[in-house]
Amino acid sequence: MSRNGAALGLAALLAVASLAAAAPASATPGGGSNPHGGRSQCELAPGRSTITVQSGGLDRTVVVHVPTTGKRSAALPLVLDLHGSNSTPTEQLTRSQLDKTAEQEGFIVAAPQGAIPLPAGFSWNVPFTATDVAGAPDDVTFLADLIATLTDDGCVDASRVYAAGYSGGGRLVSQFACEHPELVAAIAPVAGLRAGAALTTAAGLVPDPATCAPRKGVPVITFNGTADPTNPFDGGGAPYWGYGALAASERWAEINGCKTAKETRVSASVTVVTHRGCKQHAAVLQYVVAGGGHTWPGGNAAAFPNSGVTTQEISASNLMWNFFERYKSHRH
Repeated sequence: MSRNGAALGLAALLAVASLAAAAPASATPGGGSNPHGGRSQCELAPGRSTITVQSGGLDRTVVVHVPTTGKRSAALPLVLDLHGSNSTPTEQLTRSQLDKTAEQEGFIVAAPQGAIPLPAGFSWNVPFTATDVAGAPDDVTFLADLIATLTDDGCVDASRVYAAGYSGGGRLVSQFACEHPELVAAIAPVAGLRAGAALTTAAGLVPDPATCAPRKGVPVITFNGTADPTNPFDGGGAPYWGYGALAASERWAEINGCKTAKETRVSASVTVVTHRGCKQHAAVLQYVVAGGGHTWPGGNAAAFPNSGVTTQEISASNLMWNFFERYKSHRH
């Protein structure tokens, strides 16, 4: 379903608003702009904090980690870290450990919260997928509002905004790049890369080009396990999934105009397919973990119960940051 096809029930909206009300800071997209011109001074404190961002008439919750070391004389890169379904921003940071990478490398990580309540957390309103809750907020717009808030407030360099996400968060990040390629310099879905809705053809389910047609290429690094029990590597599974992981990365390589593909062994269980010769140098890297589960490679294995193997042969967080550093966006 399109994201215009739902409106969150009153009880759920009140639950979201109540959670956000406890946060210590609130901001409106564009509200941090200096009225006399120039960039506002970032007021985010070093370390972890919780802020709220106004989007679609709601106060939305975001957990932010700002490096505690290094100089703050300039705006920093931003990495969005989206949680999976039935999860929270805090759990996502525990899983990905991107806050540790942020400390080492000097970027801000922002972990936003979905607005659809589930028993153990929240989920995202991902366009072109059915949701169980009518009227869910527009989460693509929420991510755009979050980016605008942090850049307008002088905290983030708008040319160095990147988006990562796990599972359902990876699916939303994928669609965000389809719709707003000008806002992200690169993306890194983990166990969740999509390239639009699933389209039924005589050859089976494939990415629907009509639902993901960005006007410019977006660099992609992505990670999948061949034994993923939730989002099957070869496709199938829940209706929101459909086509497999390789079909998604190959479609992004097509979108980016890549000309060559090469598979390389990285470690005993990990290979990477690198698509190069792409327009605007927007490469696509697909890491495949043989026997890997529905997990974040190099992440906290204890945070993925009943999800299969979490390989420690590679660190998705470190690899994606190394990839991100190569790219800046140009908003035109």
